[in-house]
Amino acid sequence: MSQTLSRPLMQTLIQVRALAIEDLSFSYSGKKALDHVGFMIQSGECTLLLGPNGAGKSTLFSLITRLYDARSGRIELCGFDIKKQTGKALARLGVVFQQSTLDMDLTVMQNLGYHAALHGMGRKLAKQRIQQELERLNMYGRRFEKIRQLNGGHRRRVEISRALLHKPSLLLLDEPTVGLDVPSRQDIVEHVHRLAKDENIAVLWASHLIDEIYPDDRLIILHKGQIKATGSVSNVLQQTGTATVKDAFYALTQGVQG
Repeated sequence: MSQTLSRPLMQTLIQVRALAIEDLSFSYSGKKALDHVGFMIQSGECTLLLGPNGAGKSTLFSLITRLYDARSGRIELCGFDIKKQTGKALARLGVVFQQSTLDMDLTVMQNLGYHAALHGMGRKLAKQRIQQELERLNMYGRRFEKIRQLNGGHRRRVEISRALLHKPSLLLLDEPTVGLDVPSRQDIVEHVHRLAKDENIAVLWASHLIDEIYPDDRLIILHKGQIKATGSVSNVLQQTGTATVKDAFYALTQGVQG
């Protein structure tokens, strides 16, 4: 007799390892920025990477995206070694950097169309994907506006849309809400959490804003290049004997503010 599986059970059955990092270290001029870092992220998980300034968050993202070359340790994206199978690994990755990388003098459509072409999409498919992603963020009506005409929140929405055009398995977000007003921040936070849940995308979100964390998120707390805690919100609170994520963060980073 057949049974209909609930969405949570279905996601559990199809959950795969989107990102695996093993024994990763990196130094600048002899100063260690990452020290034997290791963790895993499964599909459908939204993982918040927390750490003060200088903790190593940006270095970690630069290694995952191959802006830097890891000299020790291993990074695997969706089963592909990022050093040995770089093209296949990065094809599964979508990225929104802290600093905008949009062309200010091109329209929204032109920016997204260029990105789609880089991923080898034909015009028909690119047009469909662009419309889909822009509509999800209420930006399709602005598709012919130049980027410089948009405010910060709308530019971020365009960057998130661009990162999702090629249907990545892992979405990296490097403090994407910095400098945005509260409504814009909330819209982006809600959208990304919906993506993880509904599209089964793995998300690694670097942030220093505690209110961007949902109760069912996973946490990685990084301090001075080392992982101080990792796991569900409840597990990290239990590990630290604290009542809130803010208290746990300060306990693990010795009160250093990000």
